Amino acid sequence: MPTAAAGRRRLLQQAAWAALATQLPRWAWSQQALQHNPFGLGVASGDPTPDGVVLWTRVLPAHPADAGAPWAGPLTVRWELADDAQFQHIVQQGQASALPDLAHSVHVELRGLRPGRWYHYRFMLGDAVSSVGRTRTAPAHDALEPRLRLIHASCQRWEHGYYAAWRHARADEPDLVLFLGDYIYEYASPKDHTGLARVQSLRVPQNLADYRERYALHKSDPDLQAAHACAPWVVTWDDHEAQNDYADGHGKQDAAEWLPLRAAAWQAYYEHMPLRASALISPSFQSLQLYRRLAWGRLARLHVLDARQYRDWQACRAPGSSSAAAVRPEACADLTNPARSFLGQQQEAWLQAGLAQDAREPSLRWSVLAQQTLLSPRHYPSGLHSTDSWDGYPAARNRLLQALARQPPRNTVVLGGDIHQNYVCNVMGVPGTASEAAILASEFCGTSISSRAGTTQDKLDAIRRSNPHVLLARCEERGYGLSDITPKEWATSLRAIRNPLDAGSDAYTLARFVVEDGRAGPQPA
Repeated sequence: MPTAAAGRRRLLQQAAWAALATQLPRWAWSQQALQHNPFGLGVASGDPTPDGVVLWTRVLPAHPADAGAPWAGPLTVRWELADDAQFQHIVQQGQASALPDLAHSVHVELRGLRPGRWYHYRFMLGDAVSSVGRTRTAPAHDALEPRLRLIHASCQRWEHGYYAAWRHARADEPDLVLFLGDYIYEYASPKDHTGLARVQSLRVPQNLADYRERYALHKSDPDLQAAHACAPWVVTWDDHEAQNDYADGHGKQDAAEWLPLRAAAWQAYYEHMPLRASALISPSFQSLQLYRRLAWGRLARLHVLDARQYRDWQACRAPGSSSAAAVRPEACADLTNPARSFLGQQQEAWLQAGLAQDAREPSLRWSVLAQQTLLSPRHYPSGLHSTDSWDGYPAARNRLLQALARQPPRNTVVLGGDIHQNYVCNVMGVPGTASEAAILASEFCGTSISSRAGTTQDKLDAIRRSNPHVLLARCEERGYGLSDITPKEWATSLRAIRNPLDAGSDAYTLARFVVEDGRAGPQPA
């Protein structure tokens, strides 16, 4: 009898096989007519390379509880990639297997495409046809593109607001979307519905089926679906994809209960994101390979980080507590323990090696750290230190800053999210070192798509007065960051939604900053 481990290894092998873009056999066209839309969660693409991209969808039964044939087994899904939205000029076509063990999700990894090109794609099952997605390949490795239009966003709690921000993001026609964490929230809707945009009836996830339902809820939003369909995405996670403030193998529960729950959360994440099968590095979903590098020719290189899977437990946090608290350094010696890591030692070394490589390539214009939260310190007037952000891992942050000071890339930009606030900062050197007064990088930490800030502007104004490296700090807006990147400058507009409780809300530009090539630090524009 096969063991459970053998079964999981077989699933990973099947997932890798299913991701291959195979040619379409004649028999795959003959499937029975369907009475519902099996592509109700939309389509997506991600992780573009110069010759390929990942295409994603998930096939849904007519009713969630329908486990009968053919939904109990693998399904053959057809796909097409074309130069045009009418599919008059099909570039590639083929089939993919939607496996029941992976919620009938589809991850097609295309190869052999031309660099720097836009394409259109769609999926078919029987006589059902998905919505049309638009994607593109990255430029050739040696190409210096004249522009990259990049959106970065995070944190989209269902109840706190509609996803009007995504409608405006789509209208901005990005080349690439970076999602930096908290795609779903694991909470149940509050009993008091006052001030909420909408509510949902799902329980706090307790198993894989619960996490799948949570993704299906979020992906049912038409504005989010349209944003996925407009351009390729590059995704990473934070905590709410599994549990608030978790850290590596530590959650609210003991390990025997937490690790299976975390594996369920991570499996559901893979099933619903446009990720490559190479992300599946553990047969029991006890790990996903999310930190990675993506190049946009010689214009930009993205270092995508994972600040949850490998971090140490938050300093002075009690076992079993539901969240990480702020602490006073004098009362928490563990805060400054040099052995503690935010990224894990292996990822730290990987990042430092990548930045050093960037420094050895002066023709590379922009080195981008795509990560979860605010890198720059926030010195609170109260003297408290957050323990769930980089502030809770000061030794790890100093190691990163020292690496940047030793071998600085031509230009470094840090993007983040998590805190539901807009911050624009000069990333300064390590206090007490020769680089203390140097601006090492430029930072744009974005607000949320919909999640509330949980603080007041008066408090942020006080933080800004105490932190001269903070150029802007705002908590009252929801929205996203829009960056136009050229060889000569990086221009970021902070896009804000006027009313997150209005699905049709308009948007405006809260502020705009420019970083000039060769001159670190954002300048108001």
